[in-house]
Amino acid sequence: MTLPRTPSFRLDGKRALVTGAGRGIGVAAAAALAQAGARVTLCARTGSEIKAVARAIEAEGGAAEALVLDVLDFEMVAATLAGLPPHDILVNNAGTNRPKPFTEVSLADYDAVMDLNVKAAFFVARGFAVRLVAAGRPGSIINMSSQMGHVGGFDRTIYCASKWALEGLSRAMALDLAKAGIRVNTIAPTFIETPLTAPYFENAAFRESVLAKIKLGRLGKVEDLMGAVVYLASDASALVTGTSLVVDGGWTAD
Repeated sequence: MTLPRTPSFRLDGKRALVTGAGRGIGVAAAAALAQAGARVTLCARTGSEIKAVARAIEAEGGAAEALVLDVLDFEMVAATLAGLPPHDILVNNAGTNRPKPFTEVSLADYDAVMDLNVKAAFFVARGFAVRLVAAGRPGSIINMSSQMGHVGGFDRTIYCASKWALEGLSRAMALDLAKAGIRVNTIAPTFIETPLTAPYFENAAFRESVLAKIKLGRLGKVEDLMGAVVYLASDASALVTGTSLVVDGGWTAD
């Protein structure tokens, strides 16, 4: 009897592009992909941060390069991605949040969150996909969503709107790109301890309210997302597209 073989989680010979790669979840995603064998292009506005991450990856024997790019400069995004070699994997991670009560949200707040979390994600993915389709190559797009793309949250109207939009966008992208062999999925984390979220947890009452909803009883760590990134990037998920991998400790289970 010949047993089936587990598809490979390795990414040797693949190129990966990670936006928002200078800190937090972006660093973890880049490290996970590099440790699985991919050559990683680290994208962010702050060159010093992504250069430091690239050096750390190379120090471990991985391959990485820094790409200083503001994903809100949509013309530059298109031009830059058109000039890069085709990448096999995209982790659309750049994002932001401005928690406020609904009645206090300003136009500037709305535009800042929606432009980065939705519009930039759309056009980075479009530029990435255009290169792959032209080259006739398959690929994987991973849009970094949130559990707030599946539920609501206090003081998070724009953030929830942006992540629900990203979930819908990802499903529609999956349909449009399936014939090209490009898979599109999201990862939807719970609250992860990062520089972005650290100020929120200085409020003890907020911290306790969050922990009360995470059934496993702890905040997420960036390491909790690394396996999900590698899985969705690799052949192990070859039949997975148009779905959301929720990494939330059970928040959305009830």
